[in-house]
Amino acid sequence: MKISAVIPAAGSGARMGNDIKKPYLKIGSKPILAHTLQVFEKSLLVDDIFVVISDEDRKLCEYEVINPYNFQKVAAVLPGGETRQASVFNGIKRTSDDTDIIIVHDGVRPFVTENIIEASVESATQWGAAIVAVPVKDTIKVADKDNFVSSTPGRNQLWAIQTPQVFRREILMKAHLYAQEQNIDATDDAALVEHLGYKVKLVTGSYRNIKITTPEDLMIAEAFSRVVYAINPSSNLASNQRSPNSKLRRTDIADPEDISDI
Repeated sequence: MKISAVIPAAGSGARMGNDIKKPYLKIGSKPILAHTLQVFEKSLLVDDIFVVISDEDRKLCEYEVINPYNFQKVAAVLPGGETRQASVFNGIKRTSDDTDIIIVHDGVRPFVTENIIEASVESATQWGAAIVAVPVKDTIKVADKDNFVSSTPGRNQLWAIQTPQVFRREILMKAHLYAQEQNIDATDDAALVEHLGYKVKLVTGSYRNIKITTPEDLMIAEAFSRVVYAINPSSNLASNQRSPNSKLRRTDIADPEDISDI
């Protein structure tokens, strides 16, 4: 069985409030995108990787991420589209026809693990479509157009969706083509598959599998990396050095009870 990973990393990072785009901000001494790619590079399941970035960042990606870390599984660095959906489709199109499974994973989720990849691939192989998620911790309110609460859904039915999102290639390709024909714009690939009537299986992920979108997310990620260093100094996400990211600060102590079992 051939498995390809598509890693979209073409976002602008406006919410980060930094001149450096999110994938190239550093945890320790290494760009976030490099941390993410290293997990898939080391995975025994993944055969090749397609990285989708802003076309203007091609040289930056090659010099800061691809070349320094000698990623052997990266088959192509591709230009992104106007939306995340278009960027993912650019990656899907470059996978070979003999690919069985496609893993879609955010370039700025560096704390994904091999266990999560394995569980999601196993589920997608069985069901055709599987997405990683965690039960929500907070109570969720549905608001009307005037910002008054209209309903309170039961928390036991609500999941916060992460990546990887994993699909049989023919299902994901069909979903993206259908979305183009019907002008469907969705925030994740699972929603496109749902439009075709396929059931999508939820796979329990990790609260540490965060998407680094804001300065606060980066501070949390750096705290995670310090705990990783304390447990395993040789880990690729370990660092006991201050991050070089400008305008960002972090505390010096992480609570192991809050981020245990990393």
